[in-house]
This record gives sequence, structure tokens and C-alpha cells, in this order.
Amino acid sequence: MDTLQTLGIALGLATLAGLNLYLTVFVTGLAIQQHWIDISQSYPDLAILAHPAIIIASGILYAIEFFADKVPWVDSLWDAVHTVIRPIGGALLAIRVLGTPDPVFDVIVGLLAGGVSMIVHSAKAGTRLVVNHSPEPFSNIALSLTEDVAVLGGLALLKYNPVIALGVFVLLLAAICWIAPKLFRAARVHLWLIWRKIVSPASDHAEPELTGNLPADLDVIFHRANLLGEKIVWAVPCISTSARRIPGNLFGHLVTTAEEPRKVWFIAKRGWRKLAEELDVATYKVVHEPKFVSENLVLYSLEKKPKYVFVFDRTQTALVKAVAASLQERIESGTPTKSPMVEALPVVAV
Repeated sequence: MDTLQTLGIALGLATLAGLNLYLTVFVTGLAIQQHWIDISQSYPDLAILAHPAIIIASGILYAIEFFADKVPWVDSLWDAVHTVIRPIGGALLAIRVLGTPDPVFDVIVGLLAGGVSMIVHSAKAGTRLVVNHSPEPFSNIALSLTEDVAVLGGLALLKYNPVIALGVFVLLLAAICWIAPKLFRAARVHLWLIWRKIVSPASDHAEPELTGNLPADLDVIFHRANLLGEKIVWAVPCISTSARRIPGNLFGHLVTTAEEPRKVWFIAKRGWRKLAEELDVATYKVVHEPKFVSENLVLYSLEKKPKYVFVFDRTQTALVKAVAASLQERIESGTPTKSPMVEALPVVAV
């Protein structure tokens, strides 16, 4: 039981350090100094956290983080700076808990605890990056306060029952590992959109050509699904958002055909999985929505049908307008339309 308690506290502090290192150190040090907890016998090496200099330093840094965490994009910059700091801090806290004199064991513990802190930090940073796609600050504030409450709750659980805390933290890490691929794809998409916004400012002046060219691998997928041999009118690169039958954050192409003017295909490939979904948009409206780091093509229906949103980077303003106009005209007329003339766009690689 003592071993499980020690592992619970070591893993718990490493996990919480990945979420908010300074709050973890500040509250733990303050609790030791004020004798809210007694570690003199069990974990004497943690007593260093009660040193006034450490409490003051961690308190000041937490105060800075408290405000930085609530400002969109500033929080992501803060997370980037702490990509190394939080794992190292989590590793040092775990080593202090175990208090082992063996340098080899210290290295092993440090690597494992640092890895745990890194996993939690990556999940936090990825979530913040996705949340920052929305320009309003309220979601950042709510998320930051939730993280602070989670740290305080985790420390309280460590105090009263480290064994249960061990189980909770193991389940939390398992949940993070399970959701990590989706979070990674979302973060990758947002980083790509941010990069495109930085290096290529948006422009309304270029007149794109809606061509019928698909990349070779996607062309194979489309023609295997297109059993009737419909002819492509135009195909444009975009990114999916999560909707019925379509996973989110996939780099793919929107495709329309001459034979089905009121239907649109989304063709994509993710590893071994191939996606070719035909969407009936006969009762839909098409809207172009400019966002902070993207240009969105929104397809919605007043008949409570699923809403579809496809994302383009900020350099493709003219393309999205052309696609929206062409698709809306096809829906209203039910007949093929001629594509506006514009230059072909580069294909987005998956």
C-alpha cells in the first residue's frame, strides 16, 4: 500500500505539473509550510518546496500564467515556451517524492515522469490551439479556470487518498492517449492554417479556375466509388470538419459532377483509410464565412439536416467565393454551370 501511495503522489505531481507546473509547486509548498500536510516522515525531500524563495517564485510565475492562459494565442505562445519546462519540472517533483539515492533509478524515474508531464502538456497545448481558432476569449477563460480547478482538486485527492488518485491519473492518461490522434490532427490543421495566414496574406483579386483535376491517389478513390462514371466538373482542395459520415480535420477535395448538380463529393485519404462520401445538398444553402485563420464554406439546410463546413486557408478567399457561387447556382438550377476562370490551385498533401 505504501508503494502505491508513493507512486500515486509521484505520478500525480508529474501529471499536474504538465497541466500547470507553477500552481502545483506553489500550492504544494504552501501546504507544507503551513503544516496542512506533514511529509517529514514519508517524503522529506519534498520539504524543499516549502522554502520561501520557491513559494514566492512559483507564486509570481503562476500569477503571470493566470493571465497569460486567458488571452487567445498568448496562451499558445506560453505553452510553446513551457514545452521543456513542464516535463523537467514534473520529472524533478517525481524524483523528490521517491527520494532514491541511486542515480540510475533517478534517471529512469525522471524519464518516465517527464514523459507523463509531456503527454499532459501536449494535450493541453493542442486543446488550446484548437480553442484559439474561435476569436472570442470566453472559451480560453473557461478552459484556464477549469485547469486551475483540476490542479487544486488533484492535489486535494493526493492528500486524502493517493491510491485512488493513482487510479484517476492512470485513467486520465489513458483517455489522453486515446484522444491524442484526433487532437494531433486538429492541431496540425490549425498550425497549417496559421502558417498559411502568416506567409500568404488573403487576396480577393485572383480569379481561380475551378478545374476537374484530382491528385492521382484521390482520383483512384473517386472512380472506384463513382460506379456510374460521372464526369467531374470541378474539384477543389479543402479540409473537412466533423459531420455525419465525414471525420474532421482531413485534407481532401470537394468534387462536383456534370450528371448530379445537386450533389457534392468529399474525397480524402488518411493512412490506409479511404473516404468517398456523396452528399445530397438539394435543399441546402451555401455560405462563405471568413474566419480569423481560415475561409469556410458552409452548407446548411432549414430541414434539420446535418450541417457541413469545409475549411480553406486564408489565401483562397476568391476560390471559396467562386465555389460558393457555383455550388449555390447548381443547387438552384439543378443543371450544370460553367466554372469561373481562375488559375489552378496547388494540391494540399495529406
